[in-house]
Amino acid sequence: MNILLLTDGITPFVTGGMQRHSANLAKHLTLQGAKVTLVHCVAFGDSLPKEDDVNIELFGNSDQKLHKIITLHFPKKGIMVGHYLSNSYAHSKEIFNQFRDFSEFDFIYAKGFTAWYFIEQKRKGMNLPPIGVKFHGYEMFQELNSISQKLKAFLLKGPTKWNNENADYIFSYGGKITDLILKTFNVDKNNVFEFTSGIDNEWIREEELQSNSPVRFVFVGRAEERKGIKELNKALQKIEGDFNFHFVGNIPKEQQITSNKITYHGELKNKKEIIKILDQSDVLVCPSHSEGMPNVILEGMARGLAILATDVGAVEKLVNDENGMLIPPLNQGNLENGLINFIKMPNNKLLELKQKSIEKTKNNYLWKKITTQLMATLENIAE
Repeated sequence: MNILLLTDGITPFVTGGMQRHSANLAKHLTLQGAKVTLVHCVAFGDSLPKEDDVNIELFGNSDQKLHKIITLHFPKKGIMVGHYLSNSYAHSKEIFNQFRDFSEFDFIYAKGFTAWYFIEQKRKGMNLPPIGVKFHGYEMFQELNSISQKLKAFLLKGPTKWNNENADYIFSYGGKITDLILKTFNVDKNNVFEFTSGIDNEWIREEELQSNSPVRFVFVGRAEERKGIKELNKALQKIEGDFNFHFVGNIPKEQQITSNKITYHGELKNKKEIIKILDQSDVLVCPSHSEGMPNVILEGMARGLAILATDVGAVEKLVNDENGMLIPPLNQGNLENGLINFIKMPNNKLLELKQKSIEKTKNNYLWKKITTQLMATLENIAE
């Protein structure tokens, strides 16, 4: 099966959950026997990785390779309001113009706005393969806290709605994401397919689990308001007791707390460095205002961490009282209580939660299983 995979970048060349998901999708669809043509991008001004660089990142030194790779620059950031949308449309058009025709492809799988121009041309009567779109979190339709977040969401809502309603198929993480799609867009529920995110086998921890005393928390992510960094900082400054907290991500100095209980590691792109910190931790904290299905939660679960997360997006499919705790978003009091509960939790109970995270990951969220199901769906569509 020939698949054209369009995405706004793949890790490690572009950092982000969507980019990590895209890299895994390209890799594991290929391992399932698909011929994957990948079109991805890097930021304007960044060097373009060579095909060999991409294949080595995905497959190591094996003989496995993607069918074809096209790397582009995402348009230069503008200064006008809405520049991201105009750049996204222009980028989609640039992707489209890389091909003379699309007859070799059985399916076009597009992340975000990358198929915008394709969908437009198909509506005008051009013969194109089936197009499925994947918008990861639909954050613009979820609860938002600040005026700046609401303004960005207002600008994104219209184009996101148009792309979803005019694509042939929509891919969802499930949970509240599917509910949102069916409630918000005029789409046939039979054209909405649920596929969770996944994790590579190599992420699964095989070493014996231990718990720390005092309990050790970790946050992995960007210092953007939507990730709940403001509420987390306030909570950490209020709670008492013995604990250690580690931040992995580019947290600006003005958002850092001066405390001997808190350590800032900065942004880490090397997987081994991230795994080392996860393996030394007990609880992953993910207090986002809105999400899709965060890769960081899957990675934490695979390494045997209990999870304290907000009940947004499809997080409910990953976390429950068996392996952690779900709390309402935008509620500092519940976040404080969640942290305190873990600080006071007996070691044997914490170890049970940590072990359950690994079991849930093995049983439900390995990429091989997910892409096997996805390939079957795509083949049915193509037929």
